[in-house]
Amino acid sequence: MKEITPQNAPPLIEFPCDFAIKVMGETHDTFTSIMVSAIQTLEPTFTAERVEMRASSGGKYISLTCTVYVVSQAQLDDIYRMLTAHPLVKYAL
Repeated sequence: MKEITPQNAPPLIEFPCDFAIKVMGETHDTFTSIMVSAIQTLEPTFTAERVEMRASSGGKYISLTCTVYVVSQAQLDDIYRMLTAHPLVKYAL
């Protein structure tokens, strides 16, 4: 039996694929459009039609599920880094 190491492990995600990214922040009139524009800098074909919104029970926070078509792990990592660094984003999962 061959030992599995990080170098020969099968990929966890098959690329290209649609990948759901959850982005959370305080409710703000332009939060969704700002997040769509931010993602478009790294994936230009991404549109607002691929976003599902949910408000928190108290209405203070908003959660977006952004389904992004990604072609590589590097692109996905770049999107996560960009979102988590954004000042309006509390969490990106």
